Amino acid sequence: MPEEQVAADGSNTREVDVLREVAVRVATRAAEHVRRRRPEVFGGEPIEGDGAVQSKSTPTDPVTIVDTETESVLRELLARLRPQDAILGEEEGSENDSLDGVRWVLDPIDGTVNFMYGIPAYAVSVAVQIDGVSVAGAVVDVARELVYSAALGRGATVERADGTQEQLHCSGVTDVSMTLLATGFGYGSGRRAVQGAIISELLPQVRDIRRIGSAALDLCMVASGVVDAHFEHGLSPWDWAAGGLIAAEAGATVRLPAADSTSAQGAVTVAAAPGVSNAFLAVLRSAGALDPIPG
Repeated sequence: MPEEQVAADGSNTREVDVLREVAVRVATRAAEHVRRRRPEVFGGEPIEGDGAVQSKSTPTDPVTIVDTETESVLRELLARLRPQDAILGEEEGSENDSLDGVRWVLDPIDGTVNFMYGIPAYAVSVAVQIDGVSVAGAVVDVARELVYSAALGRGATVERADGTQEQLHCSGVTDVSMTLLATGFGYGSGRRAVQGAIISELLPQVRDIRRIGSAALDLCMVASGVVDAHFEHGLSPWDWAAGGLIAAEAGATVRLPAADSTSAQGAVTVAAAPGVSNAFLAVLRSAGALDPIPG
């Protein structure tokens, strides 16, 4: 493919390759910080009530001191490497709500509850969007030291701690009844009640359901074929901006909320292996799972 080929969003492929390199660089550095700080802050035990953990939207929606530290690490690196670009982060938000131009979308720790309890499924997610479209991104599985990344039109890869790299491809599943499905739940009890009812309809129709606790990792697992599909309501842009691109570049059929969506609006995020995508969307539709669940 020619290096100056124009991508769907109007950027050229050399540009998105550079943006992908930056995303990998800053996400990897931030993951190192998360990996180092966990034993220092928690020492293997969840700590609440000492200032290390606070609540956000509900008592079950925590943020730790390491979340805020890590977002600062990401912002400081991007300020040096990409000082002209806008930033949207989970913890500090954005100074500019416009989707025009280049915007970095950051989740310092996706899977904070897992991080608190020492469950090895949490990630740093860094995406870059142009005019609201993700064009490059990286998700680092902190505990397993896996670096997932993608650039628009360039495919998706995973790099392991030993430096080996592999191209990502979705699973070859063709039967919805054999689909291993990943999902997640909101923090509010009202949304959870609706999600529980949907799950009760879906569970008899699929192979099984997994609740890992990190949407970014769920999407990367669709990309790598570890699970066959993922859906979840109420994700924010930082949850899906990198992982959604990685899944799409690995061949998944991906349905995302609007770039300016909020968790409260409750839109659904879907990613499915191509062999079951149409049938899986039909199953979701019949269960009412494609409709928003505001919360």
